[in-house]
Amino acid sequence: MRRTDPRPARSRAKIVDAAAALVRDHGPTAVAVDAVIDAAGVSRATFYRHFAGVTELVAAAFAVVIPSASAPSATGSVHERLTELVLSQARLFAEIPATTSVLAWLSLGVDLDASSLDRVRGGEGAEMLTLRERVADRFLRPFDEVLSSPDAVAELGDVDSVSAVALLLGPLAMGRLSTLPSFDYEAVARAAVDGFMAVHTRDS
Repeated sequence: MRRTDPRPARSRAKIVDAAAALVRDHGPTAVAVDAVIDAAGVSRATFYRHFAGVTELVAAAFAVVIPSASAPSATGSVHERLTELVLSQARLFAEIPATTSVLAWLSLGVDLDASSLDRVRGGEGAEMLTLRERVADRFLRPFDEVLSSPDAVAELGDVDSVSAVALLLGPLAMGRLSTLPSFDYEAVARAAVDGFMAVHTRDS
């Protein structure tokens, strides 16, 4: 059996890790070819062997920086499960500033609609699509699981998960953007869930 040369994978990982460190410490604007190849200890030719440009690399770095989605609790009321989810997202916004950076950065690119998918396949687009799918998984999937559960449908009806995430997480993103040192992420998260439940709970 022919053995695969591990060196290309190692050099690519070094480049992505170097870019991810820059994103964490200084934001996406700090990712430049010279800075990355110096930190990774690779040549410019090696960089371009793996990435067409900085945009593609930033997308790959963000995919590393964003933590994997946590599974929602299988027990508790709908209110309790949503509160647990929103609190976990609140900690993400409070402790990992790159979370807001990636959302702002992605907002400058193409949307993931049917016509856009053809434009993002291949090259930089493939990395962008991977990142967008990771972001969607990180923010939407846990809420989908809770809101589509039988008890949630019985209590709230059919709720659009994208709208729900905008209502529940929008205040947290605003808090991160405001940079107010006194912003209480936990209090705002709990208030967002209370308001969401008050608006969407069906009358008995």
